[in-house]
Amino acid sequence: MTAPSLEPMPEDWTRGLAVVAHPDDLEYGASSAIARWTDEGRDVAYLLACRGEAGIDTLPPAECGPLREAEQRAAAAEVGVSVVEFLDGHPDGLIEYGIPLRRDIAAAIRRHRPELVVTGNFHETWFGGGGRNMADHIAVGRACVDAVRDAANRWLFPELGEPWSGVRWVAVAGSPLSGHGVAVDDHLDRGIASLTAHRAYLAALDGEMADPGSFLRGHAAAAAEHLPGARFATTFELIAV
Repeated sequence: MTAPSLEPMPEDWTRGLAVVAHPDDLEYGASSAIARWTDEGRDVAYLLACRGEAGIDTLPPAECGPLREAEQRAAAAEVGVSVVEFLDGHPDGLIEYGIPLRRDIAAAIRRHRPELVVTGNFHETWFGGGGRNMADHIAVGRACVDAVRDAANRWLFPELGEPWSGVRWVAVAGSPLSGHGVAVDDHLDRGIASLTAHRAYLAALDGEMADPGSFLRGHAAAAAEHLPGARFATTFELIAV
């Protein structure tokens, strides 16, 4: 049975906000699409729930967190993103879905006023049938979807300022329910460069995920098989708001 084709992502928007759990989450695929969007003149900001301080076994959190924050800023710059924000109070590896996380994300949505919100996969598995997802990804993705609604409701978190109901879509990167895609033929190299910027993190890995070029080219080529006319693609589950 042939897998269904992916539909193109909407293009009638100008401001985006990407909300994920850790440094490197966006770089494993979505950043290639973000490179295309910024090249087209769209404004995209990043919000990360933590600094990835528990992500490298050989580095204590107090040393690892600042290093990974700097790598994330360098990664964002590779794809034309200059605004990178980090939340406090949500420790790496122990991020919990709940009101505090929803509140923090809703505050960022009201501040940045995006039309498109990008988040990471919050399902149990990945696009293409990959392995099991992790708790931090699930918590942040779920909270992000709910925070979009929270940000639009003036009676929730009134201390955060005026509501913002202008989000039109939430795009979930890497979702097993992906029905949309972005051709990144001319932008994949910048996506690879953005992942390569996580030098300390990659140095602690082994196998395919430690090789940015091989990993991203392989996955982008596989996704493009479902997006007519593309050589490389990034996939999203698109949730209309």
